[in-house]
Amino acid sequence: MKRYLIRISYDGTNFCGWQSQKNENTIQQTIEKALSEIAKTKIRITGAGRTDSGVHALRQYAHFDFPLEMSAEQILLATSSKLPSDIRVQKVFPVKNDFHARFDAVSRKYIYIITNERTPFNRFYKSYFPRKNISFDVLKNCLIYFKGRNDFTSFSKQNPDLSHNYCTIHKISLEKQEHDLVLEITSNRFLHNMIRRIVGAMINISNTNANPEIIQTLLKNKDPNHKLISTAPPEGLYLAEIIYPQESFL
Repeated sequence: MKRYLIRISYDGTNFCGWQSQKNENTIQQTIEKALSEIAKTKIRITGAGRTDSGVHALRQYAHFDFPLEMSAEQILLATSSKLPSDIRVQKVFPVKNDFHARFDAVSRKYIYIITNERTPFNRFYKSYFPRKNISFDVLKNCLIYFKGRNDFTSFSKQNPDLSHNYCTIHKISLEKQEHDLVLEITSNRFLHNMIRRIVGAMINISNTNANPEIIQTLLKNKDPNHKLISTAPPEGLYLAEIIYPQESFL
């Protein structure tokens, strides 16, 4: 059995997220079904992370063990022929047998797109906040308080399986692009709903004219139910990239 890593992009609109769920259509199940049909045996894949319903990926990764003697290019072509048009396998990499798509990741980057113009064409791919006063300058001033190593309990959905909620945000930026504001965040790890709650808090701070310095208090208090913290919509969120050590690849 050889282990492979696949790089995937997908439109999350019609899926109930990444992770397999009983009686639901998910990205993981769809890819596993395609690989299992090729291998004529059950293939399980392990993703680098779990995206929620409606969240998209420019570059998601997953590893799996494959029993057939096929090249990476052959696996790519065979898998692509069995997947729907809203999922695309971009690349297949041979990796070491002890490689793990989740635990070996060095960093992850997400993009969140806020639009001030909702149209029939962007409603599934950008997030719109009606009746909210969104100031680019206020949002920009919030960024510095998230950078570095912090406990993001206030900005995440509770997960009893985690030993701690510390994350180190290496880079965080906000840019104007025509009708949109584009937030980019790179961190060593992300918690469930973390980015969407960061965005929700920033929007609420702007809308209420609160001082961005309050983010320091929100982080310190570890209170996910604070009135300034809300979960932003999933449509504007994209998993953009995951970085692995070069020595992981064969």
